[in-house]
Amino acid sequence: MHPPSGSWHPLAGDLLLGLHLVIWVVLAAYGLHRLHLILLYRRNAGPPPLPPDPETWPVVTVQLPVYNERYVVARLLEAAGSLDYPRDRLEIQLLDDSTDETASIAARAIEDLRSRGIDAVHLRRPAREGYKAGALQHGLELARGSLLAIFDADFVPSPGFLRGTVPYFADPAVGVVQARWRHLNQDHSILSRVQAISLDGHFLIEHAARRNGGRYFNFNGTAGVLRRSCVVDAGGWQSDTLTEDLDLSYRAQLRGWRFVFASHVGCPAELPVEMNAFKAQQHRWVRGSIQVARKLLPRLWRSRAPLSVKLEATFHLTSNVPYVLLLLLSLLVYPVVLARYESKSLPFLLADTALLLAATGPVLFYFVYAQRQARKDWRGQLRYVPLVFMLGIGLAVSNTRAVIEGALCRAGTFHRTPKFRIEAGRRNPERARRAGYRAPVSATVLVEMALAGYFVWAMLSIAGAGLFAPLPFFALYLAGFLYVGTLSLAQAIRRS
Repeated sequence: MHPPSGSWHPLAGDLLLGLHLVIWVVLAAYGLHRLHLILLYRRNAGPPPLPPDPETWPVVTVQLPVYNERYVVARLLEAAGSLDYPRDRLEIQLLDDSTDETASIAARAIEDLRSRGIDAVHLRRPAREGYKAGALQHGLELARGSLLAIFDADFVPSPGFLRGTVPYFADPAVGVVQARWRHLNQDHSILSRVQAISLDGHFLIEHAARRNGGRYFNFNGTAGVLRRSCVVDAGGWQSDTLTEDLDLSYRAQLRGWRFVFASHVGCPAELPVEMNAFKAQQHRWVRGSIQVARKLLPRLWRSRAPLSVKLEATFHLTSNVPYVLLLLLSLLVYPVVLARYESKSLPFLLADTALLLAATGPVLFYFVYAQRQARKDWRGQLRYVPLVFMLGIGLAVSNTRAVIEGALCRAGTFHRTPKFRIEAGRRNPERARRAGYRAPVSATVLVEMALAGYFVWAMLSIAGAGLFAPLPFFALYLAGFLYVGTLSLAQAIRRS
């Protein structure tokens, strides 16, 4: 049998194969970086020892930024009011920019807290200027606490959260203590399971590795405590990126503040259950990280930070660039198969295989290792690990757009992630359908479905030519784009 196209010009074929190898070299570098993180993690896999309780507990202001969260705001306030901390040293700020009935629900919950002797205030701004960063800065200016505990609307801190984090601030150099995210609805769907696997790796391995290796890591915008003077010294909350938490983290560490990752303190949260909401959240995180890289990497490389810190920060802040390369690979893989067939180059085949293994093998091991560290039933989770790759491929279109926007544009609009109070053992799709909170479908879904169609055609084409070896890789691309695109369209149709 013959390949399904005509002959290639030798120079064009060589250029195509060369570009393909360059992309895999970059992806292999990011893949091998995962192994480096695991080595740093293994230096000391345990959490930092908890210092003794302070003689006098400092005043803590619990800040709860919300925007149209009518299903979860009461749960959030109840959890904040249940924190086990001296009442005379606890203040709760609800930073409420809502434009719907969230405000009235919250007002009733605030009054209930006050009736129980809890210092709770309901702060409303005339305009949502600066989005979450603007709300936090507004609350900072009014807070009476020397420490600030921040929880997003989808988080439910346990009563012992502050007693497990505040003692670390006995060290005056500590500016931030970040807790580990846990999950309220991990088993809700395949999408939530895959998200949980990805987040477990991020928190359990990446944060601990950077902590152990003396590298910079970030406050994740929620489930953490910040020293007020650290926030002020770093320049306060700024809204010129979509990831104000990552931005502040790097500015604070450039000022010499030390961050602590308290991996033993968990804070459960609700994972997005809709594909369009998840894509919007990922788009915001990806775009914001590139904006922070553009804003702060030049300053970091001019600083006196060690070279190891600078290199790790570069990998960290540009970790979403591979989405662009993954999308390019999606477009190139079919013509590359044809060019490789015609070139019959053994060196290219060996280099291509080695780079493929270097790019994907460490990532696979990274997620398996993280599940082994995170869960007792980790073996049962392994069947979902390949789906992390599938979802990553499917997100390549939306996140490539986010990378480009982050590199070229300023902050943009902060789109909230809808929450429906979907917890383990509790499902209420009817309420979710009534919510009116569903994220809108993005135009990228058209590209995702077009790429799914492209891979159906490509698989039929190469199978008809007797080239069966590439079919599993093509099937992975097809599954990724088809899953993300189809689910996005289906949920959009239900919304309409």
